[in-house]
Amino acid sequence: MNPHTPHRLAAAVLLVSAQMAIAQTEPQMEETVVVANSIKQSETAAILAKRDAFNVADVISADTIGRFPDQNLADSLARIPGIAIERDQGQARYVNLRGAPFRYTSIAFDGIDVPGAENGRIPRFDSFPAVITRELTVNKAITANMPGEAVSGFINIETHSPFDKEGLSLAGDIGLGEQDLGGGDVERLNLRGSFSNENFGILGFYSENSREQVTDNREFDFGLTEDGTLIPNEVDFRSYKIKRSDEAYGGTLEYRGEGALSRVYLTTLYSEFVDEEERNQYVFDFLAPQPGETAQGVPLSVTRALQSGSYENSTFTNTLGADFTVAGFEVQAAYNHTETEFLQDLPITFQTAGFAGLTADGPVPYFGDYDFSNQTDPLLFLSSPLAPGETADPANAVFLANLGIGVFNPLDQEVNKYKLDLQREVGNNSTLAFGLQFDQREAQGGSITQAVVGFPVDTVTINDFNTGALWNSNTTNTIGGTVFDNPALDAAWQASGAYPSKEVPPENEIRINEDILALYGMYTMQFDWGSAILGLRVEQTDVENIGVDGFVYEDDFTNWLPNAHLNFDLADNLKLRLSASTGVNRPTFNEWRATAALNPVDEEINGGNPTLEAEESYGFDSSLEYYTENGGILSAALFYRVVDNVIYADTTMVDAGLYDPALAGQQYNYIGFLNGSDGEFAGIELNAVYFLDELIDGLGVSANLTLADSEFTQENGEVVGLPGTSDRIWNAAVFYEKFGISVRINYSYRDDWISPIEDPQEFWGEMERLDAQISYTLPVNLAGSETMIYASFNNITDETDVRFAGNGTINQSESFGMHYLVGLRINL
Repeated sequence: MNPHTPHRLAAAVLLVSAQMAIAQTEPQMEETVVVANSIKQSETAAILAKRDAFNVADVISADTIGRFPDQNLADSLARIPGIAIERDQGQARYVNLRGAPFRYTSIAFDGIDVPGAENGRIPRFDSFPAVITRELTVNKAITANMPGEAVSGFINIETHSPFDKEGLSLAGDIGLGEQDLGGGDVERLNLRGSFSNENFGILGFYSENSREQVTDNREFDFGLTEDGTLIPNEVDFRSYKIKRSDEAYGGTLEYRGEGALSRVYLTTLYSEFVDEEERNQYVFDFLAPQPGETAQGVPLSVTRALQSGSYENSTFTNTLGADFTVAGFEVQAAYNHTETEFLQDLPITFQTAGFAGLTADGPVPYFGDYDFSNQTDPLLFLSSPLAPGETADPANAVFLANLGIGVFNPLDQEVNKYKLDLQREVGNNSTLAFGLQFDQREAQGGSITQAVVGFPVDTVTINDFNTGALWNSNTTNTIGGTVFDNPALDAAWQASGAYPSKEVPPENEIRINEDILALYGMYTMQFDWGSAILGLRVEQTDVENIGVDGFVYEDDFTNWLPNAHLNFDLADNLKLRLSASTGVNRPTFNEWRATAALNPVDEEINGGNPTLEAEESYGFDSSLEYYTENGGILSAALFYRVVDNVIYADTTMVDAGLYDPALAGQQYNYIGFLNGSDGEFAGIELNAVYFLDELIDGLGVSANLTLADSEFTQENGEVVGLPGTSDRIWNAAVFYEKFGISVRINYSYRDDWISPIEDPQEFWGEMERLDAQISYTLPVNLAGSETMIYASFNNITDETDVRFAGNGTINQSESFGMHYLVGLRINL
């Protein structure tokens, strides 16, 4: 049985139960939360939620999410001031909040924080579809009842409730579209059904998104002469064919009463992301590099890599809870069980030392004429001295080394969470709250493992899988790259019996048990002039880290995390906020592991560091917010954070013989993790939402700008920026809604930044996106339903994303084109 079948059955039971209840109930002429409100109403509701908050926070309503062409929550969050998105092959994946590393952001569903599937700490927002969300709240100043891991922010994902609407509620969304490059299908399906009466409610939902695309990729290794002239060492031509899909389902059973027991509920959510990826790649090494962007007749060799693999991650989270009153206290008690799975499985057919042919005198290199003056469209023309006057086909290269590489990286995590919150009024307009949370976390898996075997070229002829079809590409395919049937090649490889083992060796294992006990107290006071919160959270961490041969590294530490928040109502529509907060960020499981593994292919050794200390932070926020009479907002915020024990990757040269005696004397790069010091990030956020009804009824604009800066000191004394920090982030939107027509155009921009998942010496160049959506709500309601047709367009300007090496030269350029989606939404 599929391990997720029980999860699917649970979701199906909830959906069927809702449908049975619906069949017994007459449809009502009542609007739903998701789409029925106008843009102005939904924006105003979110602004009012921000206004009423006791801390610095931003809110996105469900309707705002529904009216954007968002595939996942990262896209939705991109419009909040201070948030920048890190993308993979054009698709939103990680969130950088206020220029901080994405590991500094914690996420929760309905107030219950959940661990990230990747490395146990890092939330991947591409696995959570936007439509499961009723409201998103981004807490930028942390209160004591939020987890300490939220160094830069705490994002609460509020899901839909069966009590959002009494009686029947049904919502459906289906969409079809196409990716411009490669003509891949874009599909969307979302269903939600609920029923509630005065006391009982049931809700079920299902969501599925998929997108097929081709990514056109070029990578470089450029050196520089003393006068700054390029020296091409290597150029890499790649074509990816990918299918990315996310699926989510779950539901809620809930009872609401009027006595001491006010609420009992059970919620379940399963969400997964699957990235199926085929790669066709040729890497050309210049054997006699020549300075300059153009040259002719340069000898070169070729490497070919063919891959059919996948990346998968999933989160299965279940919460049983009750809200009740006892002895004057409002009590919220909850138990949560969460399982996450992460798997990277990439079998690669790897052929290197490729030449035009072999003679009695040895290998005969290819020759290349190139023009790299346009580095996002490099031109390389191959020729062979064995066939003068003809263009050479790299698929016919003679490879001296044929290898099979299995890249395997699993990580499973299981978390039991016990949460208790108590609150009661004390005195006039004052509230005392305190509580506890106990997390038991178990993580088991491995760091990236590369198993290397000889490829069975005697039984599997690789060129038999060459389809002959030229790559789909935005750039000029001067090398004549063709598509291989990589899944069929992989199947033949498996059948040969020479396939690499999908096992994690002991030296690469991750086995970590972690217990976190948190206690907090919080006192909230409301006055004529505003409000104040004083809070303290204490987190005790015990960790057991199991290494090779049963070696156990144990550690425990305690973090005291005070915070304070002041809110001043300077006028009816003018609010000043001042906040101070603290946080702690523990190492990821890969960073913390007590093992190290040798990678002979790349001549690297990758190891964890069980002695790493958790990052500790404190910071300050201030915000001045002016709420306009027509429901808009103008605001300015300042933020500053200090981070000690900054965790970063470090590379040094070591004797590989320390890890394998057969390699004694060979120098390998050792990539490990250290604690830096004196980390800080700071900046300013400006935000405006304004409705121009006096000029044109139904017209509105929104814009936000964040200016940020960050740095920390490495162990060697070098001062560098924190990964994820862009100096400038801004978003702007124009929207219009009238006569059932809704139009919204959104532009987002961030300038260059360092990615923590790449080489820390590399950085991404500026990135921008232009998206749009237009919809029309039909004027006729059928049985109380609202029907909308829509069309959405992403990456309208067909942007190319560019990355740079540490010496400032370009080292990657990738493009994927625009995609569109046309769909239908129905709400009952």
